[in-house]
Amino acid sequence: MKKVAFIPARSGSKRIPHKNIKNLGGHPMLAYSIRSAIDSKIFESVICATDSEEYAEVAVKYGAEVPFLRSQTISDDKSPDIEWVTWMLTELANKGRSYDIFSILRPTSPFRLPQTIQRAWALFEANQSADSLRAVEKCRQHPGKMWVVSDQRMLPLMPFKIGSTPWHSSQYAALPEVYVQDASLELAWAKTALVKKSIAGESIIPFVSQGYEGFDINEIEDFWVAEKLIENKLAVLPKV
Repeated sequence: MKKVAFIPARSGSKRIPHKNIKNLGGHPMLAYSIRSAIDSKIFESVICATDSEEYAEVAVKYGAEVPFLRSQTISDDKSPDIEWVTWMLTELANKGRSYDIFSILRPTSPFRLPQTIQRAWALFEANQSADSLRAVEKCRQHPGKMWVVSDQRMLPLMPFKIGSTPWHSSQYAALPEVYVQDASLELAWAKTALVKKSIAGESIIPFVSQGYEGFDINEIEDFWVAEKLIENKLAVLPKV
C-alpha cells in the first residue's frame, strides 16, 4: 500500500495572516507537520499542497516535495478539501505516481508527533474495511447544552431528555460522551476521494487525540496559548 502525506498550506489565511509559516518555537509552523510526517516513516511521499511559491520554498527546505502548486480556484477560504485532494491525487497519477492511501496533516496542529501518526496508522491498518480515520477529542462544550435562536426565542439544538430532565438542564457527567473532530490528522483510501468523492466516506475510524496532539491554531489567542504551552514545557513540538 503506497501512502502519501499531504500538508495543506494555502496562503490566504485571514484570521492569522500567513499562519502556516508563522514562527513558533524557532521554526515556521509548516515545518512541524512536515518533519512529523517524514520522521514517522509511514509515507512514501510527503507533499506540501500549497498555492504559494514562498510557502513551497519553506516546505522544500524542511524536506517536503512541492511537485506543483494548487490553483487559486481550489485554494480560497471556502474551497472544500475534496477539491484539492482529488486534484492532487489525479495530478500525481498523471505523472505516474498513484497512491492507495492519503493522509492530511494540517500545519495548524504543531504538537502532532511522529508517534501520533504511527499510532493512527496502526489503527487504520488494523481496520482496512473502513473508508477513513479521523482525529477526534472529547468535546468540552456539550452540544446538548446548545441552543438555536429565532424571533427572540430559544430552542434546544438537541431536544433530548434523561428521564424527564432535558439535556440542557443535566450535569455534563450525566450526558452521553460526544466527540468533536480536530484538525490534526486524517487517513483515507484514495478511492474514497476519487470514487466516493469524499475525504471521509461513511465508515470512519475514531482516533482519539491525546494531550495536546489535536491542539489547533486558528485564532491569534490560540497562538499565544501554544507559545505558553511550549514555554512551560506542557506540550512538545516535533524535532526539526
